[in-house]
Amino acid sequence: MTTTETRVARAATRAPGRRPRGDWPWAYLMIAPTGLGLAVFYLWPVVQTVYFSFTEWGAFGGHTWVGLANYQTLIHDPAVGHALRNTFVYSGLVLLGVPLSIVLAVLLNTPKLRGVSVYRTLYFLPVVTMPAAVAMLWRWIYNGDYGLLNYGLSLFGVDGPYWVSDGRVVLYAMAVVGVWTLIGYNAVIFLAGLQCIPQHYYEAAAIDGAGRVRQFFSITLPLLSPSIFFVTVLTVIGSLQMFDLIYMMMDRNNPALTDNRTIVYLFYEAAFVNNQRGYAACIAVVLLAVILSLTVVQFRLQKKWVHYE
Repeated sequence: MTTTETRVARAATRAPGRRPRGDWPWAYLMIAPTGLGLAVFYLWPVVQTVYFSFTEWGAFGGHTWVGLANYQTLIHDPAVGHALRNTFVYSGLVLLGVPLSIVLAVLLNTPKLRGVSVYRTLYFLPVVTMPAAVAMLWRWIYNGDYGLLNYGLSLFGVDGPYWVSDGRVVLYAMAVVGVWTLIGYNAVIFLAGLQCIPQHYYEAAAIDGAGRVRQFFSITLPLLSPSIFFVTVLTVIGSLQMFDLIYMMMDRNNPALTDNRTIVYLFYEAAFVNNQRGYAACIAVVLLAVILSLTVVQFRLQKKWVHYE
């Protein structure tokens, strides 16, 4: 037996998944840039933030160790609980956009639909639009005096509120913008998932007499569940960090701002307005813990409703 034949025979008898030792240095070399980037730009800032959450910063820089003082202040700060409640309400409202994205993706996946590329582009435009531009556009639409929305309502005899300064509706108005921003991105992910579903499932269901609605709930939704899970996790994480819409659409003297701040906006105020960087780091750590907890819960629950085959 030649040397080449011997190597081939060894490779064939090697346990599945086991690679030669000579490949490991190359594997580590390939993932080193990504690992270095994660360590420098993600893990190290997390470690620093946790450390700073136990410190107090002076007006001219520098910090001193204060132990759990920031966490004790946070527990007794009613603004934190209020901001967390606003954040959860906003996240729940934005999650309502996931079913809308599924419906949109199903419509865009309709065979022989004319102009489907145009529709996909139009719905994806908000994703590639700068958040500042989105905020300015919706600020004009929501304007209580000359905004497009109130003008449309006035045609039906409805006197619309001041959407970004009325504390009763401002959070819902922000959620509409959040859904509008994400619906195109989520629809593209669902569209990719829909196109991976084998057509013979639908053909077999049609032969058995299943209609479109029955096919949607018995075939499309179960086989789309991995995409739904992925989108849900990303949407929850992103909506819990909502900041730019409130910052861009609500002025500092807005009467509804205090009661509708999110937890990230509270972090911004503590860090960059009140110069309480230690307390701001404490808020960031709490938000990190909330996001991690919810993500772990979602991964545990996905075993009961996500179908990967």
